This record gives sequence, C-alpha cells and structure tokens, in this order.
Amino acid sequence: MGKGDIIKIGEEIPDIEAEAYHEEQIKKIKLHDYKGKWLVLAFYPADFTFVCPTELEELAEYYDEFKKVGAEVLSVSTDTAYVHKAWHDTSKAIGKIRFPMVADPAAKLCRKLLLERAWLI
Repeated sequence: MGKGDIIKIGEEIPDIEAEAYHEEQIKKIKLHDYKGKWLVLAFYPADFTFVCPTELEELAEYYDEFKKVGAEVLSVSTDTAYVHKAWHDTSKAIGKIRFPMVADPAAKLCRKLLLERAWLI
C-alpha cells in the first residue's frame, strides 16, 4: 500500500497488533488473527461519551448475527484497554459488549487504515 491508498472491502488489511479488553481481560490481538473472516471495525472517538454507547450497544445486540455469517466485530477508540475495562464495568449498555474493545491510544491502527481525517483531525 502506498501513501494515500485506501483499503477497499475485500482487500487484505495490514497485520497490526494492539491491546484490547475482551472476555474480562486485557490481551494483545492481531488483526491477522481474524484472517478468513469478515472484520467489522467500529471506530468511535472516546469512551464515556453520551452518543457512542447507543451504537456500541446495538452492535452488541447484533453480535451473534455477525458471527453467524462469519464476521467478527472489533470496536476501536483512542482510549487505553484499561479505560475500556472501566467503561465496560460501569456502563449497563457497554457491559453487553462481548466483542474485543481495541485500544488505539497513538492512533496507529487508524493511521494504518487511513482514517485519521475521518475523526482525528
């Protein structure tokens, strides 16, 4: 991928490792761990905001449907995995999430996927 290239649906994404809060623990995940599956990356600006829980709660409610068709869901924000855990532990809506909540505090994943203009700038 050259500078300015945009990844399109069906194209392979770079293998990026990140911390995530998932299944009551903080762990390292790699995007290539999901090779062979459709991957839904749900980017949002920050934990503990008023709008984001609505969309993430709805994703959580449809998570089993995504899995039935061979897709995995990852939510991604610039918060740390520890902040994800705190939000998961204190919010009724976010507590429903069973998919990995990926930490991208340096916006590395966002930049690799060329999304920084979408909400970081």
